[in-house]
Amino acid sequence: MNSLFAEKIYQRDDVFGLSRDIPLNYVEREGVDGKFNACIRTNKHVVIYGSSKQGKTCLRKHCLATDDYIMVQCTNNLDLAGLNSSILKRAGFELTQSTTKTTSGKMKASALFKGRLIGIEISAGGEKENTGELKIVSQPMEIDLEDVNDIIAALKSINFDKIIVLEDFHYLTPESQKSFSFTLKAFHETSPYIFVIVGVWLEDNKLIIYNGDLTGRVVSVNADTWSKEELEKVISDGAALLGVSFDPNFVDQVVEGSRGSIYIVQEACRRACAKDGVNATVANNPTVGAGLAARQLIKEIVDEQSARYNAFITGLSEGFQDTELEMFKWMLYPILSENIDEISSGILYRSFRTVLREKHPRGHDLNPGNITQALNSISSLQVKKDIKPIVVDYDQTQKKLNFVDRGFLLWLAHQDINEIKEDVGINV
Repeated sequence: MNSLFAEKIYQRDDVFGLSRDIPLNYVEREGVDGKFNACIRTNKHVVIYGSSKQGKTCLRKHCLATDDYIMVQCTNNLDLAGLNSSILKRAGFELTQSTTKTTSGKMKASALFKGRLIGIEISAGGEKENTGELKIVSQPMEIDLEDVNDIIAALKSINFDKIIVLEDFHYLTPESQKSFSFTLKAFHETSPYIFVIVGVWLEDNKLIIYNGDLTGRVVSVNADTWSKEELEKVISDGAALLGVSFDPNFVDQVVEGSRGSIYIVQEACRRACAKDGVNATVANNPTVGAGLAARQLIKEIVDEQSARYNAFITGLSEGFQDTELEMFKWMLYPILSENIDEISSGILYRSFRTVLREKHPRGHDLNPGNITQALNSISSLQVKKDIKPIVVDYDQTQKKLNFVDRGFLLWLAHQDINEIKEDVGINV
């Protein structure tokens, strides 16, 4: 046991498992934390991407001080105006509907700053507030929430100087993502403001696909990859905090069986500690996990997501609406038919095309454009079906469907595939 941790008691669930805060056994990855810290100093927008539960949010929390940023949680009902409205609200503005209209005929917003600004107190209603020898009169601003110039002007008017974080950017509709990608260019060119965008995908240049002008203005950090050594360090650091040692065989099985999922590793260790009665730091350095079947433990973890994975399969088979081709349902055929080890790194478009031309009722008459269209909209379908986090995402650059929920393939390995195919009507 590491003597550095012997004098303090740590709770098991603060060390291992899924936590709202940064886990106490957080491990810095040079290729991830180091790159993010370097990128944030470039004054370019930074995109953090990776699979779900792979440490993207923890990375941001670890590297940025709370006072350095404001955070907007993206949802699927936010359009460009709603996203800009959320940014202004987090910056301290109070928004009400104005009586004037934009050039497009929509109502403008009246934005009134209500907060502290460089030691000056500003209140609603336009009253004067005294702070030392300074006097300020707060005046409402008429803002078109779809005009990036108005948003920048409002932020500049209060000397706003924080980073703007957009969490779960993938939940926005493709239209909203595309609209905001054009906004980002203006933010980079005409303001000092930096965005950190966090999303579940495995595509290095996803935003650049929406707007090629973002090339050179956006840098990406892949938070998805965990090496074997990094996963083992997470376990050993957590063990030191709790004053325990993990059985080497258990560690090997967990790391191998996790398929690189930091969530699986953390949760498996948490449950192993619970099974061996370790609830907090202990003093006698017991061995945890000896004789424990790690693979069975991992199966228990992923089986708890069965309802969500079944909802994903059902939702995909239903598509957006009933159509003659039922393309989304047939997207499941390659997913369910290929060897899990072979598709763990994704399924290429040409594999979909080959398989579907053999199995789809239309056969070789199936238009490849229908396959591409379905793959391009597969993420938005999951959002519409309320599958959170999403399970798969299509990389348009590499033309590859990626599994952004690593637990899904672990779960799939224990299912009756023929029964699933039969349930959705693709057992051919």
